[in-house]
Amino acid sequence: MAFAASFALIAPELVLGITGLLLTLVAAYGGDKFARFASIAAAVALGGAFALVAPSVCAGASGMETEAFGGLFRADAFAGFAKLMIFAASGATLMIAPRFFEKIGAMKTEFPVLILFAALGMSIMVSANDLLTLYMGLELNSLAAYVLAAMLRDDDRSAEAGLKYFVLGALASGILLFGMSLTYGFTGTTSFAGITAAVSGELSTGMLFGLIFMLAGLAFKISAAPFHMWTPDVYTGAPTPVTMFFASAPKVAAVALLARVSMEAFGSQVDAWRQVVIAAALLSIVIGALGAIGQSNIKRLLAYSSINNVGFILIGLAAANASGASALLVYLAIYTVMTVGSFVAVLLMRDAEGNQLEGISDLAGLATTRPALAWALMALMFSLAGIPPLFGFWGKFVVFQAAVEADLLALAAIGIAASVIGAFYYIKIVKIMFFDEPAGTITGEADKAHWALLLICGVIVSPLGYFLTPWLGSLADMAAASLGLPG
Repeated sequence: MAFAASFALIAPELVLGITGLLLTLVAAYGGDKFARFASIAAAVALGGAFALVAPSVCAGASGMETEAFGGLFRADAFAGFAKLMIFAASGATLMIAPRFFEKIGAMKTEFPVLILFAALGMSIMVSANDLLTLYMGLELNSLAAYVLAAMLRDDDRSAEAGLKYFVLGALASGILLFGMSLTYGFTGTTSFAGITAAVSGELSTGMLFGLIFMLAGLAFKISAAPFHMWTPDVYTGAPTPVTMFFASAPKVAAVALLARVSMEAFGSQVDAWRQVVIAAALLSIVIGALGAIGQSNIKRLLAYSSINNVGFILIGLAAANASGASALLVYLAIYTVMTVGSFVAVLLMRDAEGNQLEGISDLAGLATTRPALAWALMALMFSLAGIPPLFGFWGKFVVFQAAVEADLLALAAIGIAASVIGAFYYIKIVKIMFFDEPAGTITGEADKAHWALLLICGVIVSPLGYFLTPWLGSLADMAAASLGLPG
């Protein structure tokens, strides 16, 4: 009976896993002619998993009834909230990828299969209630991501991105695993509840080293400075749909995992990890802002933008309470929409032959030649900059509010000041589109899926998005409450 209840809790993961295995057989026996079918089937599976997770989020699921397989897995509202973002971002990737890959004759049936297994790994990550579950989910996601980065085998940039991601990702996994082994050695357990009980007193030096190593390994996964060095190169070299995927779904999963490890497993040792999180937050904000200023490639600029945004997300984590966790989730949701919209706009940067353009100079005068795209991209850039009344402002507002309520006034003040620096390169993009002489290079047509996705993202980041704040805030509050944190 216990196993039946456990299998019911992992129903979304079963849907993704079984569909992934079946599509692997389709890819093996049917070849690339089934690529479209595989993409549709994977999207349906993600939609089904989304529908299975949604009730637990709306109900604010928490407590022992959300634990499966003896506490290894936890299907609470916090995990569910993150899964909804992961499945939505993965589905968006499957919507826009076929056009990109078919144009260059590289659409493979394996692509949607890898997206499914990556989503499965991320789903396990955010539900991890044990170090063993954490590592299994992390590696399942990472192994699929390494192949996705090198998807274009004949493209030197893609091959380089895949190799860099693999080598540095393996290093980060080793650091994380070493931290986990130290944690196990000094606590005698791998469960988060057991770790919490073991470190409730004074933290030993060995345990502190284990915590630091774990934080360093997870910081790499969210591309937080100073562990961000792989991000610009991998984002630039990977195929654009894959870059969009990396910047959204895995980022959500890794941040949610970091929050769960910090606030649950080491929730009684806030002072031990908060200073590390604050340092990473400030470094990410500053390095992300300054690094983007001199970029000429739009994907590389968005890579630094993602580093910058991770810094703001970590401010919510530094608050180390329910308000901070709720603010973190709200920011993640808004960030995911802005990121997906921005990369869809990048995918619409095509010349007359349909070839992908990535130069910021190609955007010159876009308001004259392609006004709809220019206005949509302007809204997304201003929202990423946190300029009111666009919805991106609300994400920054809630994390700064959480920091102030946690008496982190200096952190909030520095974050607000640094966000002004970051606004420069977003405004620069708008200036190029609206005030420079038209370059006339972006003339290609786009399909309806791209425009539909861009329209949805544009509406959400517009002032209309504020109508979502009561609903989004309520869900985030229930998700944060499921972690059992103080207010």
